[in-house]
Formats: sequence, structure tokens, C-alpha cells
Amino acid sequence: MPLLPRASAVSKMAVSVGLVRAGWRLSLGVPPCRALWGGFRKKQVEPEVTETAVEVKEEPTLVCPPPCSKKYLPPADLQIRLESHVREIFGPSLPEDWQKAPLKESNLKYRLLAQLAAELCHAVPNSQLHHMCTAGDVLAFYSKQVKDASKFDELCTAKLPSNLKVIWEH
Repeated sequence: MPLLPRASAVSKMAVSVGLVRAGWRLSLGVPPCRALWGGFRKKQVEPEVTETAVEVKEEPTLVCPPPCSKKYLPPADLQIRLESHVREIFGPSLPEDWQKAPLKESNLKYRLLAQLAAELCHAVPNSQLHHMCTAGDVLAFYSKQVKDASKFDELCTAKLPSNLKVIWEH
């Protein structure tokens, strides 16, 4: 029987330590442990919602826009335009042959290509940027015509021999 009084003293001490810890947790704003496991949860008060009569307008049906046209026809004065942009960007550091002007500095390259893309409505794709090393490379890129039609569309409109027909249906 000597264990019983001692056990009760230990249990009293455990209870007092537990109360101190609970008070400490509450003072920090930490929820009690039981609240974490679904014990003492506070019911959240939902705000009252008042319904008002509002006309609901039908939203237009979203339709996929047609694909952007990639068609590009180089202008007749492309070389003059490009030369003026290169002279403006490079200034006095431009070599005698402007087409050999190096585009090693990325900020100069960006300024030149951004101005040309805005003016000509045709941008250099990301996959081609590393090929633009000189102003001559930029001139070569912008001198190429880009067709919007696919090879099948070209075959349909081309004059073919009488024994060959291409039927293209979507």
C-alpha cells in the first residue's frame, strides 16, 4: 500500500504540469491538442447571405480564334530600314561595312531585333536567336519570305498533271 499515496502525488504533479502547459499554449494562441485531432472544435459562424434579384446576362460563348497568320513579305526598302536601325543603335562604333556589325552584346541585339519586330510585324523565333551574330544575319532572316500555307495547300493550288489529283478535306 505504500505505492498508492506516492502514485497519487505523482498524478497530482502531472495534472499541475499539464495545466501549466495548457495555460502556456493558450497564452501563445496555440489551439489545444484535442482541437487538432477533432476534439473541441469551435463552430465557425457563417455570415448570413442575402440574395438579391440580379439579371444574369448570358456570356458569349468562347470560340477559339483562328491561328495567327505567319505570313511575311519583306518590304522593298528592307536594307535601308535595317541599316538606319543599325546606325542608330551602334552609333560611332559601327564598322565601315554595317552588315559585319557584331551582335555580341545582348542589349544591342535585343534593341535591334525588338525594333525590327515591332516595325515589320515579324519577330525572330527563339530557336533562331543564336544564329543572329551579325547585322548581315538579321538582314538574311528578314529577307526571306514566309508563306502561311502548308505544303498540302500548295499542292492543291498547284498545276498538276492530269493523272494526279490531291483531295484535301478537313
